[in-house]
Amino acid sequence: MATKTTPADTTADQPTADQPTADQPTADQPVERRHRRQQKLGKVVSDKMQKTIVVAVESLKRDRIYKRTYKYTNKFKAHDEHNSARIGDVVRIEETRPLSKEKRWRLVEIVQRAVQVIPVEKAVQQLDPHLGADTEADEER
Repeated sequence: MATKTTPADTTADQPTADQPTADQPTADQPVERRHRRQQKLGKVVSDKMQKTIVVAVESLKRDRIYKRTYKYTNKFKAHDEHNSARIGDVVRIEETRPLSKEKRWRLVEIVQRAVQVIPVEKAVQQLDPHLGADTEADEER
């Protein structure tokens, strides 16, 4: 005689659509999130390299013995894919995998653009080309 299997026996071995597996979290279980990457806010001090910027991040530190607070600066090389950051910009950078020997950060966003100032000689030349030529002739004498 063949034995009959009951529905309770089959559901014990295999999870149904209603029951979550060990891989799937339920609504009341917290979802395990990936470790958040560290972000820093700093000022661009150099953009001379291709697709790389140097960002100075200022921090406050307190002396252990004298309890005096002082400011110190760390410089980080960050990857700027589109060469969009300029000197003086305030930017947000984020940790990433090593991209080169010293580059372990990438540009996330430009928080505030720096005011770009043109040299006085260029401004004078744009306003009055003859005036700019006179000052150069005076310097040669």
